[in-house]
Amino acid sequence: MKKESPDSTEKILSHKLFLQREYSVSHLPYERELNFYNAVKNGDIKTLKEIMLPLKNEQLGTLSENPLRNMKYHLIITVALITRFCIEGGLPAETAYTLSDIYIQQLDLCKKEDEITDLHQKIVFEYANRMKKLKKKNQLSVPVTRTMDYIYEHLQEKIQLEQLARITNLNKSYLCTLFKKETGMTIASYINQRRIEAAANMLVYGDFTPQEISSYFAFSSHSHFISCFKKEMGVTPTEYKKQHYRRHFDEEASGLIQE
Repeated sequence: MKKESPDSTEKILSHKLFLQREYSVSHLPYERELNFYNAVKNGDIKTLKEIMLPLKNEQLGTLSENPLRNMKYHLIITVALITRFCIEGGLPAETAYTLSDIYIQQLDLCKKEDEITDLHQKIVFEYANRMKKLKKKNQLSVPVTRTMDYIYEHLQEKIQLEQLARITNLNKSYLCTLFKKETGMTIASYINQRRIEAAANMLVYGDFTPQEISSYFAFSSHSHFISCFKKEMGVTPTEYKKQHYRRHFDEEASGLIQE
C-alpha cells in the first residue's frame, strides 16, 4: 500500500472541505455530540431518546464507501467513546471494557444494516441504564449499599437476612424497611432479580444448562428457578436461550480449533 505524503493528505483534506462547503455538508456539531455522550454517562434515558441519531445520518461523516462497513466503523467509535465516558462517570473500568469487547465481537458478526442498527440501540441503552443504576446506588445509604454489594458477591449462595443485618449493624426489620424505602423493592425481590439477570447472561454467553444454572444460584428447585425466570423475563430459561444464544459463536470457535 502506497504511503501518502503529508502534502498529499493536506490536498485531500482541502478538497474534502471544499466539497463539503460547496454542497452544504457538515459534521455533527461538537456540542450535540458531547451532549449525547454525557447523556449516556449520566444515565439520562429521556435525553438520549430525543437526541440519538441513526448511524446512517450523513452528519456523522463517511468513513467508508461501503455502507455496511461505514456503519460498523461509526459504531466502533461510538462504543469506544461511550466506554471512556462511562468510566469517567464511575463505571468500573473492567466492566466497561469487557462490555465493549462483547459488543465489538457481536458487531463483527453483523451482516445486515438492520442488525447493526439494533445493536447500536442495545449498546447505547445498556450503558445508559447501567449508569442510571450506578448513580441511583451512589445516592443510597451506606447500609443499603453494603447489602447490595454483599448480595452481588454472594449470588451463588443462600443469602440469609440475619447475615445482611449483621454486616449492616441493623436489626432485620429496620433493614428491610430501609431497603424497600430506598430501592422500591424488597430484599428478596432484589436478590431474585440479580440472580435472574446473571442467569440470563450465562444462558446467552455460556454453555450452561438451565439445570446447572438453577443449582449454581442456589434456587430451592429447578421448577422454582423456571417460575422465577419466567416471571422476570417473560419466557422460560430454555426459550430465552433459544431466542438469544448465538450458535455461530460455537461454530466460529470450532473453526478456530480445527485450524
